[in-house]
Amino acid sequence: MKKRLLALVMAGALTLGLLAGCGNDGGGKTGGETSPSPSASTPASPGASTPAEPSAPVEPSSAASGTFKIGGVGPLTGDAAIYGQAAMNGAQIAVDEINALGGAVQFEFKPEDDVADGETSVNAYNNLMDWGMQALVGPVTTGAAISVSAKLYEERVFGLTPSASSTDVISGKDNVYQVCFTDPNQGVASADYISENLAGSKVAVIYRNDDAYSQGIRDTFVKQAESKGLEVVYEGTFTKDTQTDFSVQLTGAQSAGATVLFLPIYYQPASVILNQANQMGYAPTFFGVDGMDGILTMEGFDTSLAEGVMLLTPFSADAEDAQTQSFVAKYQEKHGETPNQFAADGYDAVYIIYAALNAAGCTGDMSAEEICEALVGVMTSISVDGLTGQGMTWSATGEVSKAPRAVVIKDGVYVTP
Repeated sequence: MKKRLLALVMAGALTLGLLAGCGNDGGGKTGGETSPSPSASTPASPGASTPAEPSAPVEPSSAASGTFKIGGVGPLTGDAAIYGQAAMNGAQIAVDEINALGGAVQFEFKPEDDVADGETSVNAYNNLMDWGMQALVGPVTTGAAISVSAKLYEERVFGLTPSASSTDVISGKDNVYQVCFTDPNQGVASADYISENLAGSKVAVIYRNDDAYSQGIRDTFVKQAESKGLEVVYEGTFTKDTQTDFSVQLTGAQSAGATVLFLPIYYQPASVILNQANQMGYAPTFFGVDGMDGILTMEGFDTSLAEGVMLLTPFSADAEDAQTQSFVAKYQEKHGETPNQFAADGYDAVYIIYAALNAAGCTGDMSAEEICEALVGVMTSISVDGLTGQGMTWSATGEVSKAPRAVVIKDGVYVTP
């Protein structure tokens, strides 16, 4: 699931200085920084037939040059394809923009399908290494990313996942980073938002207890809710095999008087919950997280059931700034649909790697291991303005620092409350 399109990396000498990372008080900036700062010559509106093109960047003072092979791994088929396709589509748009600049840095991009499966994801990674991959965008989903991150660490290949949010992906791996919020951060931010904007609410939580993503967000949400004085009146669980009937959980939430139903889950089971809640006449405020993104384009789902649903996300396609509108227009023209948060994550991931390569002065003839060590050396020193966040910085543990934001579904689109 913060606004701002990053279309090119602006100039500036990159003086390395440690930036405060995730978990600190916002992180002051010291020393020089590189901020890919997209700039459209003619801002485009969503749906425009001719998207705005970025203006040419000033070459950074570092000597980054050459053609770099960037791999991508995510579910391009299967139940989670909406996430993987979006992330890879967004990444490809960024690659095309950078290559169109005609600068010293060029990219070759090769996405591989992992159907959101750990073993398949490792095979996809191996295929990319055989191809000559020098850095990885992915994997997209948490389970697959946990499997591949171990290989990235062992073989010293730089990895940046667009959307795998579990801390298990990055824990103990100095060369694996995230574009998205970690699960703990999503739980904390959701509890903060509800306590501040839906004061006095009675909250029910329905989560999937055999999924690291859902369980992780639930755990920190409940802890933060307690510290904020937010009343959690009911909790219901389900598993992958039981996500077709939520009558027991919904009855429990309704009987407990819950006015807010927190859903740290993916959009597929969420769509079932919305449908069954509607059938039983239960209409709390539904609040989801980034896994909810995609529900509006789910085949066969009545989007009117999602009216008023709130979710935490770092990206909103309805943003009025020229940068976001330019990206949305390009995505719509190329793919015939509005980009979701995962598309923005994939887009930002490429530009983050671009910024890091420039900061480190990498060249295309360097090995994957050499590039990895160089990028690790600069990741805590760069700041990137992207679609999903302004002034994004990274801690040495791989977590991104950026401000979360909530959107609400209104008339079939995400809008800022």
